[in-house]
Amino acid sequence: MEQQGRPEPAGRAKLTKGYNLPARYVLHTVGPIIQGRVTRRDRERLAACYRACLELAAAQSLESVAFYCISTGEFRFPHPEAAAIAVRTVKAFLQTPTSIRTIIFNVFKDIDANLYRSLL
Repeated sequence: MEQQGRPEPAGRAKLTKGYNLPARYVLHTVGPIIQGRVTRRDRERLAACYRACLELAAAQSLESVAFYCISTGEFRFPHPEAAAIAVRTVKAFLQTPTSIRTIIFNVFKDIDANLYRSLL
């Protein structure tokens, strides 16, 4: 962000090469930071993060995408609501023709694994 001279707005995505990672590309997105109660705008921005990543991946004809729990940790989006938004947004996106065949929700905590299992 320093090099581009401004902060990156929430809800957008960028794609870079994976370099030494075990992935060809890395999708970057900034989720909303929760300051108190979750607002409608926070929910919209979180959904926009997932849509922007999926649209960018599809534009590159990618076949798989892995997501971590966007905005939960340090950004304080409540886990249950964030998971519901993620699953709903991904399911809606997959209703349209796309190159994407596999979506992985990569979780680090049992709470998230249980949430995603119940939603999927």
